[in-house]
Amino acid sequence: MKHQHVDLKSIAWETMERYGFTPRFPREVIHDTNHLSPEHHIKIKKGVKDLRGLLWSSIDNADSEDLDQIEFVKEGEHGEIHVKVAISDVDHYVTKNSSIDNHAGHNGTSVYPGIVTFHMLPDRLCKGITSLLPGQDCYAIIIEYMVLPDGEVRPGDIYRGVVRNKAKLVYEEIGDWLEGKISVPSRVAETDGLKKQLELQNEVAVRLRSHRRRQGALDLETLEAHVVSDGETVTDLVIQEQNAARCLIEEFMVAANGTMVAFLENAGLPMIQRVVRVPKYWEEIRLVAAKFGEKLPFNPDAKSLSSFLIKQREVDPERFPDLSLTVVKLMGSGEYVPFIPGKTPIGHFALAVTDYTHGTAPNRRYVDLIIQRLIKSVLLGTKSPYHVRELEEKAEWLSGREKAANKVERFMRKSAAAVLLKPRIGETFEGFVTGASEKGTYVRLIRPPAEGRVMRRESGLKVGQKVMVKLLKTDPYNGHIDFEYLHDAGKV
Repeated sequence: MKHQHVDLKSIAWETMERYGFTPRFPREVIHDTNHLSPEHHIKIKKGVKDLRGLLWSSIDNADSEDLDQIEFVKEGEHGEIHVKVAISDVDHYVTKNSSIDNHAGHNGTSVYPGIVTFHMLPDRLCKGITSLLPGQDCYAIIIEYMVLPDGEVRPGDIYRGVVRNKAKLVYEEIGDWLEGKISVPSRVAETDGLKKQLELQNEVAVRLRSHRRRQGALDLETLEAHVVSDGETVTDLVIQEQNAARCLIEEFMVAANGTMVAFLENAGLPMIQRVVRVPKYWEEIRLVAAKFGEKLPFNPDAKSLSSFLIKQREVDPERFPDLSLTVVKLMGSGEYVPFIPGKTPIGHFALAVTDYTHGTAPNRRYVDLIIQRLIKSVLLGTKSPYHVRELEEKAEWLSGREKAANKVERFMRKSAAAVLLKPRIGETFEGFVTGASEKGTYVRLIRPPAEGRVMRRESGLKVGQKVMVKLLKTDPYNGHIDFEYLHDAGKV
């Protein structure tokens, strides 16, 4: 039976517009981008350090070209490790209130629905002029910090520099190598000193992660299916596994963002911070833990919640992603808020850090570009480019844009899953019940990792139950997948 072709690209464009994005770059933005001139022979100006000789490298997805940051580390004298993170100086080319800037500020973020990517900046910028790809000299903002043997971070200096990426590495390959699953990747072996450099970077990440865990950082794992596409249709859905390389970059960026907050605070400059508030629904989180036989304290406590989550990951790894998702929903999402130095910060409950922002991805997130401009105003000794009122407006708008981007990506994952499963109507699948309420009963399949609603024989099903379901219907245009409950998994 031949199935009608579903144009997922058109669905993606329509979904972007439905959630208030402008997916097409206006003519003026394209015109102004085309007239930007990349500086092939960068002159080292006063106040800019030439760091092109260092062994910089990046780790990202295999298909990523919009590279925001590269890293370099060096051993210190007393067991500490000195870290340098270079962030692309996007502001050098995207000036405040330009047509490019206004469009980026409206969308607020790059959006990654899977079948097509909607970049915040035109490709010529984010994949070219402002990308820290190997083989080109780039302006950057350098963030330095020191990691002590116990994982504590001592913020260092921030300054302007010129850098050159020596190796573009991939999460999966570097992760597998760091975890001992494969031998040294050829790209690493062929670059003199890179193996030792990456091993030292991994040591930094291990220290940082251990320290944050001791402080109560939450070990969460929500399953987000990555859409594999041939450009026209969906060929697979795969779970993006957390590994040593992803943890490495995550830890480096958390520390770099904290260093940026400390820098702006020392300068007395109002900024935007990234926060996750103390959970409003802590009692509901306590009830969830109680179902697993764990007793959490009456008042919100990150360390207790962290211990509970670590234990559950070890005891029941199959159901842990669904527990993580429940906790994430009850905690509430992250948001951007203005912060004036001297005031009491809200902090980031999930990361177990007090002072945090987003400043390491200016090619992909607009708030990072704001933070970069604030830092550069301190470095250049100029007036802050943003008034507090403007920061308040930007923080509120960008929080909304992030939520909208998440909705686009979530809908497109459902739509892509519906396309992938369409030829398999009538087949039987194994999965877990992820929701059971008056709003409906939902099941997450194990393979492929798609979620749908149980439309028949759903009565009595409980969250966490492992079941066999029959696929009844899929609707890619509305992102619907319908199942019938057959019996519990393992029973006939």
